[in-house]
Amino acid sequence: MADVVGLTARNVADYRVLSDPELHARIEAAKARLGDRLLILGHHYQRDNVIRHADLRGDSLLLSQLAAERDCEFIVFCGVHFMAETADMVANRPDRLAARHGHRVTVILPDLAAGCSMADMAAIDQVEGGWSDLGEFVDTTDVTPVTYINSAASLKAFCGRHEGAVCTSSNAQRVLEWALARTRRVLFFPDQHLGRNTALRMGITNEQMPVWDPYADYAGGNSPAAIEKSRVILWKGHCSVHQMFRAEHVAVFRQRIPGIKILVHPECPQEVNDLADLSGSTGFIIRTVTSAPPGSQWAIGTELNFVPGSLHVCHDVPDRLGAPMLEFGVFGGRSRGQRGPRR
Repeated sequence: MADVVGLTARNVADYRVLSDPELHARIEAAKARLGDRLLILGHHYQRDNVIRHADLRGDSLLLSQLAAERDCEFIVFCGVHFMAETADMVANRPDRLAARHGHRVTVILPDLAAGCSMADMAAIDQVEGGWSDLGEFVDTTDVTPVTYINSAASLKAFCGRHEGAVCTSSNAQRVLEWALARTRRVLFFPDQHLGRNTALRMGITNEQMPVWDPYADYAGGNSPAAIEKSRVILWKGHCSVHQMFRAEHVAVFRQRIPGIKILVHPECPQEVNDLADLSGSTGFIIRTVTSAPPGSQWAIGTELNFVPGSLHVCHDVPDRLGAPMLEFGVFGGRSRGQRGPRR
């Protein structure tokens, strides 16, 4: 199991009294002192004053893969718990440990309380209980469990034990195609929207995708007939940020800015995903906007800090970019593990 180290509440309290310039100076001094022994990873969704110190930026899996190829002693992951777990698993996989003669890279999560609401919606005991209950209606040997990478290490291990897989927003369709080629059904968790939007592109209908509610008293809140008819069983979970996007927000942007392109993450609900011009992972969003014609305008349906935090690295993006939907004042929210201003 992944082993992640974090600061204690007392440590955090000590730093809260420092000003931002003092904090920045201390971080840079620590980086200079540790040199190549330290690698700081910054997720796309982090705020500018955090990600400015990152040696690498990207999504959680890419950062973990890149970090695993570095020769360092410490990884500080500016993200949330499941991201640090992934970095620990990838950086300390058996072949990497052998190459380092058994020496483990220490992965540090600055705040152990930094969590993901989506990942928290599928606890391992709930999934194991749901799997057992599912077996009362269908043969679970003919079901492939697939977990989104935005989940705890225990759920990834569950999928491994049951010959399932872990997917990302980039490869979700390929993973579902693989799974449905080998079994009749897929149990997809924890994000129902990514599972639904992906399966719909494959021709699977909503009638074939019941939602499994772990708090329901019977059959995940479904009839036995609905389970029997299913191809993809969706776990009742979602990203609290992307869940806030609504079809009426898309309509407002199209009315306000004629010709604007709507580009969203597939964690958004189906009604938003269907109305958008394009839908894809954070990497897809970056590639799309940076290759768009100068002067074009885009509304980005994803986390608040993504546009200023990640797209600003592309020098000619601002004249193409309308604004992230969240920054137009339609609604606002913070992402996985984001906290309010320091007090």
